[in-house]
Amino acid sequence: MSGRAEAQQDVRALYDTGSLAGAYPRLPALLARLDDDGLDSAGRLLARLDPADVLAAHPDTSAVRIAVTGRSTTAGLLPALTVQLARHGLLLIGHTGGSGSYVRDLADPASELYAHRPELTLCVLDPLTVWDRVPSPWQPYDVALEAERQRLLLAELAGAHAAHAPAGATLVLNTVPLLRRFTHQQTGLLQRAELGALWREFNADLLRMADPAAGIAVLDLEPLTAAGVRADDPRLGAYADAHCSAALLASYAREAAHLARALRGDTKKCLVLDLDGTLWDGILAEDGPEGVRGATSLRAGAFGAFRRTVEQLASQGVLLAVCSKNDPEPVARALAAHPDWPLSAGDFVSIVADWGSKAEGVAQIAAGLGIAPSAVVFADDSLFERESVRATAPGAAVVELDAEPALHSEHLLADGWFDVPSVTEEDRGRAERYRERQRRERRQAGAKDYDSFLRDLGIEVAVAPAESHQIARIAQLSLRTNRFNLTGERLGAAQIERMAAGPDTFVLAVRAADRYGDDGIVGALFGHRDATGLHLANMVISCRVLGRGIEDAVLDGLLHAAVDAGLPAVHAEWRPAAANAAVRGFCPAHGFRAVAVAGKEGDGVGYRHTLADLRPVPAHVRLRLRLSPTEPVLESQEVEECTPSSI
Repeated sequence: MSGRAEAQQDVRALYDTGSLAGAYPRLPALLARLDDDGLDSAGRLLARLDPADVLAAHPDTSAVRIAVTGRSTTAGLLPALTVQLARHGLLLIGHTGGSGSYVRDLADPASELYAHRPELTLCVLDPLTVWDRVPSPWQPYDVALEAERQRLLLAELAGAHAAHAPAGATLVLNTVPLLRRFTHQQTGLLQRAELGALWREFNADLLRMADPAAGIAVLDLEPLTAAGVRADDPRLGAYADAHCSAALLASYAREAAHLARALRGDTKKCLVLDLDGTLWDGILAEDGPEGVRGATSLRAGAFGAFRRTVEQLASQGVLLAVCSKNDPEPVARALAAHPDWPLSAGDFVSIVADWGSKAEGVAQIAAGLGIAPSAVVFADDSLFERESVRATAPGAAVVELDAEPALHSEHLLADGWFDVPSVTEEDRGRAERYRERQRRERRQAGAKDYDSFLRDLGIEVAVAPAESHQIARIAQLSLRTNRFNLTGERLGAAQIERMAAGPDTFVLAVRAADRYGDDGIVGALFGHRDATGLHLANMVISCRVLGRGIEDAVLDGLLHAAVDAGLPAVHAEWRPAAANAAVRGFCPAHGFRAVAVAGKEGDGVGYRHTLADLRPVPAHVRLRLRLSPTEPVLESQEVEECTPSSI
């Protein structure tokens, strides 16, 4: 029995025995083996699960509240959406509106859609969007008028969603496929071209509505239909008011699941690549460094196309690494000198070339980069190697490559592992910052002690109110930072933008640099001020800069700045989250005392600092901190000249 058939049989057996809820953590590995038909069958089974049963068996399961509405019947989307989310370890808590109810659902603050409190609202625009209001007979001009009316309506509904949905919720729209049965009702080729042009302008306007900071995302369906997905089923449309084909809904669900994962910050960071049969044509151990080919034949050209895909991902912050069963010296020679292979060893942040287990190699790469195996995507054309990594590298995504290199790019991009709401400058410079980290580590190894190493780094930290161009990066940190995250709270760009603009709330961006380079935005502080003092709602610092005293300098500086601002106290709290246990003692180490937190339940701890007996900012950090645009800059040199008794 094939692995695919066995996985499908296992899912069915779990359902038949009533064990699906209890086995939910096993599903990503099983569903990864299924083809589209298998996923369709599994989706129908999973849609019958009660999410409460899954959460009762596994309280830590990551659940996503999603509301689905649209211009026509949308119930067919739920099974596909359920299984696509399950593939990524997410649990759907769904709500679907009635047929054609999207205007009422989104405009009415008392609608069932808003009562569901979704974090994602999918407003499905089917292929009859616009056409149901076009008069008959019609000319392209009539379609243009209705398309513009539809765009204006959607803009109004987006505003209503922003006002009535929970903070941080995202409204998801989509482009609308143009059906041949409409274009070819125009017998004049000139008019047909005019219709095509205005329709593309309508879809372009929809795409321009995408704005992560405003809580709007737009899925582009044209790449799906261009790949051969039929947009409609005329029979379902006529008899069931369901104007999207099952194939389109399945593809839509896949893209929506990628979006849900990206909005939660669950984005992979590193692509670990095999070499032989993956990045080049040939076997290095047999053909030698000069014999493997990357571009000079038709088949090798397919590998070259895959290499360009990899380069494109790397240009946007995806870290590249190699895990190859080869001797290190031939690998280095092939990467350094091959005439038709532009990538070099310097393009990879880590290269593991030996004859050990690929699973161990992936773990070694992740540990060396300071990331979890779950942040890794592994691509290899060997079934054995893929299975070994899947079995022993927890959470790592495995890309199913095969002997056809022309399809490598499609396989790699199929699941949007590296998707983010918006690519930032910090993303684009990620590889260089990891190289800077490696240079720091070499410098540290040669230092006589850690304190002298820190003094020699020349660390500079700037803390200031967040600017608009920094919001996307701060949202990334809020969504993706686990280790140094005082409360575990996740904020999207729209929430952060509102907090940054509030009269009493604040968002402070933390930027760091040292002799090895500029780390960019590495942290953020969120909170508000009132008569009782400054309330630090959360503080996040990227794990890549921990251990340099930056987090200590920021909190020490914040306390001194609060004194300068005449505030009576600083309040903070720690709440347990996925991986933040190590920072439970962070506030007490800086002089905070535990206090009761009004209205809070659970295992969290509230803290208060009376702003007496302040610590100086660590001497090896040069800090500049400004609480607000109207207040002066605090510099660490000034703090060092003060004593606790004089403050």
